[in-house]
Amino acid sequence: MPSQPSERSGAVAGVVLAAGSSTRMGRNKLFFDLDGETLLRRVVRRAIGAGLDPVIVVVGHEAERARAELAALPCMPVDNPDHALGINRSLRAGISHVPERARAAVVMLADMPFVTGPMVAGLVTRYRQSSAPLVISAYGNVNAPPMLYDRALFSELRQMSGEGCGRQVVRRHRHEAVAVSWPEAALQDIDVPEDYERIKAKLGGCDAGSSGAADDAASPGVGDAPRTAAADDAGQAVGDAETRAGGDDAGPAPRSHHDAH
Repeated sequence: MPSQPSERSGAVAGVVLAAGSSTRMGRNKLFFDLDGETLLRRVVRRAIGAGLDPVIVVVGHEAERARAELAALPCMPVDNPDHALGINRSLRAGISHVPERARAAVVMLADMPFVTGPMVAGLVTRYRQSSAPLVISAYGNVNAPPMLYDRALFSELRQMSGEGCGRQVVRRHRHEAVAVSWPEAALQDIDVPEDYERIKAKLGGCDAGSSGAADDAASPGVGDAPRTAAADDAGQAVGDAETRAGGDDAGPAPRSHHDAH
């Protein structure tokens, strides 16, 4: 059974999926520079800044390079040697390393640069206020990461087989889920070179630096207080979510209105 609000004052872990090989990009996008830091460092720093503890980073392609990039940050890199087999392997690896002290885990992707610390913290706040086993991010009519799973769902995430194990868990529990709404502009991701150039130009036009507060200011509206809604009112059924992540773990991009977990 999912934990009750009175039991939800404990730690919430972060699981950052960063194992893919960026085949559509042509080179590893995790190390692309945005506003003075790499995509990988950006997402991990934001997870840490949101209070997630511990922050588990699933690495695979160029794992040693990723570990070196993260060496100065208080996070836990976890290797996924089977990253080429899809995001399910990375999700299972990350969830399997969440310590017992954590009540839940927020699953994040490394290629969504407009997901901010306040957005992640908003999911955790909504989780602590509810008894829902799922807290889902809604961007207009698209549901996409970050997503929060209560510990009661961990065994299902580890045991599901086939494509989209996270999707299967969401479908099974969507009637129990709550959603937090974010501006649609925050949904942008980086899958192809044109995405990177567009987003880099957008960030270059802001007054944001590489600090946490400055980065959060660069995404219009995403630092505001979350707007909550019933999961079925999020616009598109949560259970129809499609799996996607960076590189070889990638599925259809959110802008194509395919959900993610």
